[in-house]
Amino acid sequence: MQRKPRALILTGFGINTDDETAHAFSLPSVGGEGVRVHLNDVIATPQMLREYQIFAIPGGFSFGDDIASGKVLAVKLRPRLLEPLREFVARGRLVLGICNGFQALVKLGLLPNLTSECTQDVTLTFNDSGRFEDRWVYLEVNPASTCVFTMGMDRVYLPVRHGEGKFIPRDEATLATLTARQCLVMHYVDKAGCLAGYPWNPNGSVANVAGLCDTTGRVFGLMPHPEAYLHFTNHPRWTREPVPPEGMGVQVFRNAVTYVNEALT
Repeated sequence: MQRKPRALILTGFGINTDDETAHAFSLPSVGGEGVRVHLNDVIATPQMLREYQIFAIPGGFSFGDDIASGKVLAVKLRPRLLEPLREFVARGRLVLGICNGFQALVKLGLLPNLTSECTQDVTLTFNDSGRFEDRWVYLEVNPASTCVFTMGMDRVYLPVRHGEGKFIPRDEATLATLTARQCLVMHYVDKAGCLAGYPWNPNGSVANVAGLCDTTGRVFGLMPHPEAYLHFTNHPRWTREPVPPEGMGVQVFRNAVTYVNEALT
């Protein structure tokens, strides 16, 4: 019997959606196995990554968002885990960062990693509103993107909950490169599917960017929470209007597991 693809779900130090993320990968309709592992254990034994095909940093408030969201977590990861994670990706494995995990990946330089030197080319910073945004948003998925996690997806409705989600590239040239290489995966849109300002773009992200992948399509970060919409009852209006029987976030995790089954076995 073929073993289920395994996803290492980072936990500890304020990460707080690890249970939901592990549950998402372990759903029968997804077909994987989500395993929660404490940050200290991964740092102490980075070779454990060889036992997994997916590495995920969930959302939360790692290290209390001191300095900047995801910054301290990135600093903790860099000395012992940056090179193992680069090797992990080079071997065709997948990396997912959700919300705080997205913030950590960009500050680690693993995303978007345009030059393969893990320099920080973009950042995620304070919302234009000056406050924590907790709302549901409409997202348009770039059909030209090679992102493994969003294959077959077009319009998505997911919740956001963050205080530092504004995407800013280093400069116009960086944004142009990200656009040309199809690294811009998800954009905030209004109900009609058009790019729009607040509240549809909840944080003021440049170019309405909500999700980003590297040039391989195997490293993906997004501010919205797919693990928070796995069942129809997660939808905020499920008692008032027809909603799909499956939460729209499930496909993100199913795509990852399907990729592992098809490409790495």
